[in-house]
Amino acid sequence: MSPTSQSAKCAVCNQTTSYWCSRCQQSWYCSVEHLQRDWPHHKKSCKPAGNHEFAVNHTPDQAAPVVAIYFPTNEEKPFLITVDCVSPRDPSAGPCPNPLVQSWFSSGRCGTLTLTQGLNQEPLRFPLQVWYDSEALSRGTPVNRSVYRITSGQARRAWSGPVVVLKFSGSRRQGYTDATLNDLPALSAYFLGYN
Repeated sequence: MSPTSQSAKCAVCNQTTSYWCSRCQQSWYCSVEHLQRDWPHHKKSCKPAGNHEFAVNHTPDQAAPVVAIYFPTNEEKPFLITVDCVSPRDPSAGPCPNPLVQSWFSSGRCGTLTLTQGLNQEPLRFPLQVWYDSEALSRGTPVNRSVYRITSGQARRAWSGPVVVLKFSGSRRQGYTDATLNDLPALSAYFLGYN
């Protein structure tokens, strides 16, 4: 479930809530328990909310856009960007497409981490892939203001340089789907706890 700035009625008890199914973003619930109780009915209509999904059936060199979250170094808020993904040329590399994120990093060098757990250590149905400048801190790049802001300056690790976050289309991590700003609570918890 993801919090939103909107509110609606819980599909189970009709209580006012600001949480919705983070997959389809169409059904509202006041608690995880109510989402789980309604799941046998809800799963029939629950479809990912993203407009784009890059799956394994794209041919090599065919780029497909997906929406990612960008944390710029010198701005207060993250925002959504489009990242092209291309299928791997070598089938032995696996089915997951390659996101073309290097242009968002001035050094051209970036590291990646995969976030598989959200708030309260709950498994994420759609893991998040965090791309970051792996040498920014050693080069003296300023602390990332947008990461600093969403963590209220309480992160254990200083995040420097830009950060790009993509969203896998499932737990098998074989493709990407659109990330949304509803993924920010899980990212904030991750930034706060990462050493």
